[in-house]
Amino acid sequence: SRGKFMNTDESCLAANVLSKNCPSRVKLMHLTNRWGVLVMFCLRRGTHRFSELRRRIDGISEKMLTQTLRDLENDGFVIRKEYPVIPPHVEYSLSENKGVEVAEKIYDLVQWIEQNEN
Repeated sequence: SRGKFMNTDESCLAANVLSKNCPSRVKLMHLTNRWGVLVMFCLRRGTHRFSELRRRIDGISEKMLTQTLRDLENDGFVIRKEYPVIPPHVEYSLSENKGVEVAEKIYDLVQWIEQNEN
């Protein structure tokens, strides 16, 4: 017997973060990877330009910041606003519901970690 909590119906795998096929797992990975957490932490304080994020997040490469922002935007956590000017002006902010809510949870986690370092 597999136990009463084990679901063997494969159609349920899409809603199980422990399944490699779960779309939620990808979003979780984007949010909790090394750079996703830091980007969300920065954006919690408001809208930032790419260059501002790059300066604030020590050690992130341009390529990784671009990929992280793209992933978080595709997941619905970040909004990218492009202004039609020269030179290009692009701003990033948290989406109104999902982005703000998850950034608060990340902030709480960072606060807890910093307060319990020892």
